[in-house]
Amino acid sequence: MHRMETLEGALRRANRLVALALGLALVGTVIFVLIDVIGRKTGWGSLGGSDEISGYVMAAVASWGLSCALLDRAHVRIDLIRQRLNAAGQGLMDVFAMMVTNGVVLLIAWHCWPVLEKTIERGSRANTPLETPLWIPQGIWFAGWAWFALCATALSLIAIAYLAHGRHADVTRVIGLGSELDP
Repeated sequence: MHRMETLEGALRRANRLVALALGLALVGTVIFVLIDVIGRKTGWGSLGGSDEISGYVMAAVASWGLSCALLDRAHVRIDLIRQRLNAAGQGLMDVFAMMVTNGVVLLIAWHCWPVLEKTIERGSRANTPLETPLWIPQGIWFAGWAWFALCATALSLIAIAYLAHGRHADVTRVIGLGSELDP
């Protein structure tokens, strides 16, 4: 069981770094857009590409941020049935919800790859003044989905191991419903 706790801790630490990087990317994007807008309004001129770059950053933040939300237990779940069950039943419901989430994420990640693969094969570039090679933003976007799939798979396995050993409190702590009162 110590390995499960070690893996869980590593995932949490990695996702804190991901969240920090995403926050810095968002702040940098906001500053870039503000400078661009102020430059246009004051006659300094435009930096160009702020709309394109901000779109790429938002796609990256969305795909990478999902794993951060997963580890913080911030995804929305309806617990109408779960709340009426004992600890073992709640653990089963939590594992079921995690496995369904995991299956969906794996499917999405699986279908993201052909998009990136086709872009790479064709050497596609954005139809914009920046002519961004699209493999760059799509690669970051795909990597976010792949990371989310890896995190969901790892959490599913951790939760199953805890459930198998009757550690219901650990199942709840790892994948149960989050609360505003959680540390």
